Amino acid sequence: MSTSATVDRAFRSALYDTGDDTLDTGASLLAADPAADAELARRGEDLVASAWQRGWQPADVVRVVRRELDETHARLAGSLIRAQALRDGRVRGARWQAQIAGLPTSEAAARADRFSYTTAVLELYRLLLRLPALEPLDEAAGAGEPPGGRERKPESRMLGRIRALLAKAEATGFPEEAEALSAKAQELMARHSVDEALLAARAAVTEGPDAARIGVDPPYEQAKAVLLDAVAAANHCRAVWNEAFGFSTVVGFASDLEAVELLYTSLLVQATGAMTRAEAAQRAGGRKRTKTFRQSFLAAYAHRVGVRLAAAAAEVPVGEDLLPVLASREVAVGERMDRLFPETTTTRLRGVSDAAGWEEGSRAADAAQVRGRKRLP
Repeated sequence: MSTSATVDRAFRSALYDTGDDTLDTGASLLAADPAADAELARRGEDLVASAWQRGWQPADVVRVVRRELDETHARLAGSLIRAQALRDGRVRGARWQAQIAGLPTSEAAARADRFSYTTAVLELYRLLLRLPALEPLDEAAGAGEPPGGRERKPESRMLGRIRALLAKAEATGFPEEAEALSAKAQELMARHSVDEALLAARAAVTEGPDAARIGVDPPYEQAKAVLLDAVAAANHCRAVWNEAFGFSTVVGFASDLEAVELLYTSLLVQATGAMTRAEAAQRAGGRKRTKTFRQSFLAAYAHRVGVRLAAAAAEVPVGEDLLPVLASREVAVGERMDRLFPETTTTRLRGVSDAAGWEEGSRAADAAQVRGRKRLP
């Protein structure tokens, strides 16, 4: 039997019937025919290419594989995506290439058990085959734009400073220092956004807004999505959460999207550290901490941080000559969002019922507040 015929039989058995017995049958066929591996990999790359056509991007695929399967499958997916990228003739943007560079990988030489390996491959292919269509993020703002998003400009010195400030805020064990560092970072972000808008206006740049998917990982996804929404709003972006697939789509101009990703990640790190310290203090006082405490903590943190982010952004002076430019950019972001998501729904934040968690989360947000203040010596 040819290798193609072996793969055909395995696929008929395992991919189009979700039973465990049929999966075992397909895996056994492939395990018994090592010569079929090349054909199996080629068809996997075709499934990956089909996912791109349905609006998925590399990080999205790995994220959903981790959610639905496990790390072994995520590594297989990473290797498959890298292989597909090598024979993909399309020109991809910098954001896409950064996702490729960050993929996990699984070396074929590490396979000790062929049946386990082929079972994992077929489980991955089942998932890839059933991925639904997502909103395409590579909408061209003008003819000839490469798929996967416009090429990013090299990171500015301002963004480098912001990144360094947030890294220090995450590393410090002193709440007041973290507050001052985060405050300065948000101030610089707001000024950077204004400067970028002014430069674009002077140069008559007509680029439209970009869109990016940012992972919102379990646990406590709702509270994290609220936090990301607050960060996006404070930085002239808009966000829509996809609960089923664990990400939010954020729409905004490129420099603002970069700021959102930086600040959201930093605030999550700070929130986790603050929550751990709060739980330790509560346990020392004789109270057992619960999932409800943590959910309430993060919900309060997100709410309070959102208020302070908005206040910090509002403090950045904007000249009257720039107001029309900022207004037009806000309209452009809204129009792009409406095209991507003509219908959205709201969801109620669940599990926020622990008063101590809310109080501790608010206190932590105050420590991470982002208002312009004099930097600590």
